[in-house]
Amino acid sequence: MDTSTWRRLPDVHSFLARAGDFLRSRPALHTVTLTVCEGLRAQGSQAYGDGAPVFGVLEGDGEVRAAYFRTPPYRLIVTPLTPEEAGSLAEHLRAAGGPVPGVNADDATAAAFAEAWQGRTGAEPRLHERLRLYRLGELRWPEPAPEGRGRIAEARDRELVAGWYVEFVRAIDGVGHRSPGAWADTRIAGRRVILWETPDGVPVSMAALTPQVAGQIRVAPVYTPAELRGRGYGAAATAHASRTALDEGAAEVLLFADLANPTSNGVYQRVGFRPVTDFAVYDLAGAVAG
Repeated sequence: MDTSTWRRLPDVHSFLARAGDFLRSRPALHTVTLTVCEGLRAQGSQAYGDGAPVFGVLEGDGEVRAAYFRTPPYRLIVTPLTPEEAGSLAEHLRAAGGPVPGVNADDATAAAFAEAWQGRTGAEPRLHERLRLYRLGELRWPEPAPEGRGRIAEARDRELVAGWYVEFVRAIDGVGHRSPGAWADTRIAGRRVILWETPDGVPVSMAALTPQVAGQIRVAPVYTPAELRGRGYGAAATAHASRTALDEGAAEVLLFADLANPTSNGVYQRVGFRPVTDFAVYDLAGAVAG
């Protein structure tokens, strides 16, 4: 008989203390949870959302088997679950109360949770996007490489980086940081934004990096303004950012790509990224637990 149970945890510190080893056991699959929760630990909840985050773990036989978290107003992030575990999580969250506006997880888990949540609340799931998680194999510079060079963004680039971040969020129909300027400040201060610029010094693309956690760094986001695409700038920025991550000692360099965009998926594969697994993001319209 399965006696595993879901347990809510009060804050990011207790969450990482309880689930940290589990999350680090599969850092690629848990990359978003690891990087966001490390940011919450280091900077506080105000760095990522507009309200108090929620955290929980599935425990069985004294071990953590799965985990979830959510930073309002963003969607629920869940580690891989069986259909039965997805159902028990939906019941746990319904009983706990509070909104569940959507879910982001590996393909099977996201679909199972969306179905389970609909069965308990009547909320109609809507597929927002499908993503493919990639891991860097052998880094390859784009051929032919565009003219120019990569450099680390500086304080003078703040408005450009913040503006491109806003454009990126709008392009993916996402929910961005409440303060794009603060988003840019943190990443520029951490030397975590790479700009590709033309020979005359005009920035034409950017690729940001998450801090290294559990040996992995994720390239996110990559953005080139629409009028500058198709010239290899995004590939060059991605390759330069990936080289930077490797130079920092990352054992794994990861990124996500929208499966609806075959161009970006092709670019990342030509640079040397290889598929790991697919993820799905669902919006849960009218999803209010209680």
